[in-house]
Amino acid sequence: MIASSLLMLVAPWPLLLVGLLVGIRADHHARWVKTLSNGANWFALLCSIAATTIYLAIIQHSQTLLSIHLPWELGSFAVRVLINPLTFVMFVLVSFMGMIVSRYSASYMVGDAHEGQFHRWLSLTVGAFLVLIVTDNIWGFWISFVAASLFLHQLLIFYRERPIAVIAARKKYLFSRIADVSLFTAFLLIARTTGRAEFSGIAQWMHTWHGSLPASLQIATGLIVLCAILKSGIFPLHGWLIQVMESPTQVSALLHAGLIYTGAFLLLRVSPMITHVSWAWTALILAGLLSVTVASLMMMTETNIKESLAYSTSAQLGFMLMECGLGLYSIAVLHIIAHSVYKAHAFLSSGSVVDNFRGPTIQKLTTTQTLGRAELAIVISGIVTFVVAMAFGIDLQKQPTLLTIGAIVAIAMGQLLLQALNRSGVGAGTLLSRVALLSIMVCSAYFGLHDLSSDLLGTSIPSDTVQADRIPIWLLALIVVAFLSLLHIQQLLPRLQKSAFWQAVYVNLYNGLYVDLVFSQMAFLHASKIGKTVDAANPQVRFPEE
Repeated sequence: MIASSLLMLVAPWPLLLVGLLVGIRADHHARWVKTLSNGANWFALLCSIAATTIYLAIIQHSQTLLSIHLPWELGSFAVRVLINPLTFVMFVLVSFMGMIVSRYSASYMVGDAHEGQFHRWLSLTVGAFLVLIVTDNIWGFWISFVAASLFLHQLLIFYRERPIAVIAARKKYLFSRIADVSLFTAFLLIARTTGRAEFSGIAQWMHTWHGSLPASLQIATGLIVLCAILKSGIFPLHGWLIQVMESPTQVSALLHAGLIYTGAFLLLRVSPMITHVSWAWTALILAGLLSVTVASLMMMTETNIKESLAYSTSAQLGFMLMECGLGLYSIAVLHIIAHSVYKAHAFLSSGSVVDNFRGPTIQKLTTTQTLGRAELAIVISGIVTFVVAMAFGIDLQKQPTLLTIGAIVAIAMGQLLLQALNRSGVGAGTLLSRVALLSIMVCSAYFGLHDLSSDLLGTSIPSDTVQADRIPIWLLALIVVAFLSLLHIQQLLPRLQKSAFWQAVYVNLYNGLYVDLVFSQMAFLHASKIGKTVDAANPQVRFPEE
């Protein structure tokens, strides 16, 4: 039975054909391109649902439909779909997001002079990304990896008259080309060392290998980690992700709810290799934690709603890379799904997001009692997390990484409890009991969904315990301390702003610590050399609004 393989193989092609054939004169046939693009996205979604249903009903295996031998010991270029739970989860998610963005664009772009071109590049981008998701061959993955990036670039510079958008897109373009070269070199080393050119074959080779990997594979792993960092828009390479908000809203939604996970998905595909290289997953943990911390602080100072959402994405991507570094690949998959759905909704309903931001205000802290209550809230939520973990049979010695993420969940729940503890007067006790019950439910959902995700993904990703006992305790403690610090800074922010020192820190954070200015100047100089007029995009220092 190859029904699932055929459905997954066929699904992206209507999208690609709309862009490559019908889209040649897209602006002259905007209505046709829009209609065909919407139909192709619906077709891809239906194929993903049908393929998943067949897979659940009848066990199927990967099939090679075409194979071309490559010279220089590079293996072969094969038309081969990787059949496993991870592929189906991501395939359904991406096709669903593509359909949602396409439907939104059908009305959003009406009347635009280049409406047809927009739908053309949207179809090509989603189609190439779907190929990337389903292919088992590393060379097919690399081609679609590059193609999706190039097609997305056309969407990011859709409004070419906006110089900031052009500069931001060019920065991403430069980072992406470095990532392309890094990934190609990594695949070259992998193919020549293992003799395999399929992700499934590489995983089998890794399972039979014992001890340290050869130097060539360690270098390849490092290059893949570099590629994932470059594609994820994490600090200090986050500037383009923040400034690319000048593109149409639905492009932001597509990027933040789908394509931005390319790096994380790459790590999931080669996770059996990463588990063998300790310095590689250590680099992921540290890079991810740095991005979570800095991007969260920058988000606290941001006044632009869309840019605040972008900082949130940068922090979340750092969190995902950190989860991969911790070996919690099933949690990373759950994180991708939840964040994708949330971020798509946040961008496509940005008007209501603005209204929501108008309501809440930061409460002024006048006593040290709030800090004491914060500590009490953390202690209570920590006890709840520990008890629920024991109820789910979590072994503290064998699964310290899982408990570390559980501690982060406890810190988040502590914020909910703190709001109830700060409440006084009528209804305070009722609110506290409800929040406590909600905390128990959230914690139970975390451990429950983890078990469900691990069972669902099966052997398509390594077990959570593979790396757990090799990660030093000091690194896990550093993660918990970083999140505790963020909670306390958030609580003390109104008071800290009264200090001259923290006012200076606030301004620096508001300007992204100025690290992006270097990359902006590089992109500016590169654009100037090729004759682009982008003088207005020359980066300027911003000052917070009074």
